Amino acid sequence: MDKNIIKALIIEYQQFVKSIKLIKRDIHISSQLNYVFVGLRRAGKSYLMYQQIQRLLEEGHELEEILYFNFEDDRLVNMEIEDLDLIKTCYEELYAHKPIFFLDEIQIVRHWEKFARRLADQKYKVYITGSNAKMLSSEIATTLGGRYIVQNIYPFSFAEYLKANEIEVGSMWYFKNRTEIVRSFSGYFQYGGLPELGLIDEAEKRLWLSNLFNKIFFGDLVTRYSIRNDLAMKVLIRKLAESVKQPSSFNRLANIVSSCGVKTSTDTIIDYLDFLQATWLIFPVENYASKLVEKVSNRKYYFIDNGLLNLFLFDPVTSLLENLVAISLKKKYEENVFFYHQNIEVDFYIPTEKMAIQVSYSLQDEATYKREVNALLKISRVFETDTLYIITNDEEKTIEEQGRQIMVVPIYKWLLDKSI
Repeated sequence: MDKNIIKALIIEYQQFVKSIKLIKRDIHISSQLNYVFVGLRRAGKSYLMYQQIQRLLEEGHELEEILYFNFEDDRLVNMEIEDLDLIKTCYEELYAHKPIFFLDEIQIVRHWEKFARRLADQKYKVYITGSNAKMLSSEIATTLGGRYIVQNIYPFSFAEYLKANEIEVGSMWYFKNRTEIVRSFSGYFQYGGLPELGLIDEAEKRLWLSNLFNKIFFGDLVTRYSIRNDLAMKVLIRKLAESVKQPSSFNRLANIVSSCGVKTSTDTIIDYLDFLQATWLIFPVENYASKLVEKVSNRKYYFIDNGLLNLFLFDPVTSLLENLVAISLKKKYEENVFFYHQNIEVDFYIPTEKMAIQVSYSLQDEATYKREVNALLKISRVFETDTLYIITNDEEKTIEEQGRQIMVVPIYKWLLDKSI
């Protein structure tokens, strides 16, 4: 590449990242560590990078220290690994500072990881984002040899969604502006928390989400993994969406896909599920009561964003409710979220917090009330539990039974409870 073009881009990018207007996210990034930001397409990885740049500037770093490069820029087509070192050389010809590297979508450059490892070994501070399957897979820790912290980036939480929509959530919100918050929750519940949706008109949100799904499907799945039977993958995704609240075994999923006229082996289903997780479309939750083999082979699968799940549902409310609880728990507790199914069925169990949760749209039906309450009482006799919840659509009360307290909380209130 031409050195003058690279130098011009370095200066242009510095002005660009300084001027970006941000909704600051509740994600702590250390200034002392190197990071790779990973997550679903359009989840806000680049904007978290901009946020870190602006934070460094606020802390007293000079703009000239920032070396940001966006490798999706059409002026950087056909870059090779030697061009990465040329970027560093061009910066050093412009400034006497030691640069702080921000490398956006660097996976586009083949063998980028060698350059990233070298920068870390030379004690540069480096932040990296990437969207394709290779960058999002668990292999990244091995690829970069433990030199980087992998930071998972999720779509907006409900609190971040409200902040982006300039809705205040003060300590007295439940009494001051609850109506406004509940009204806003409807959009978050249906369309999810991908940041760019805030800029899309209501009538176009579903179309935008559909286009995003197609990019993920054809770009991150079919093309990246050379999937020849894309119809089988489509059927699998739809089935996972329809059964988001129930455990699904590998064999059962293979039989369902095959019954739709798309002959698919169990091994292929296992591969497809791995691909879907690598692209951050879904995530699994295991049965705490199962033995090792069943923990892996018979799991629940949830979608990383309600908006994407809702594309596949005709009667969505109960599935969206449980999916949203799963997302919130996953973001906070990562791999410590389970369900419990052994004589009793409990939707979520977090052993590290001694917490059990049931999700029910309403408790008005007496049979539903007894089922949800009895399940929590039973699990509290199996394991030591400090906190028992039933998450509902809009019902709230405290249940006292058998010496235990069960908190019934509306989903929107539960999502804004910082203690959870």
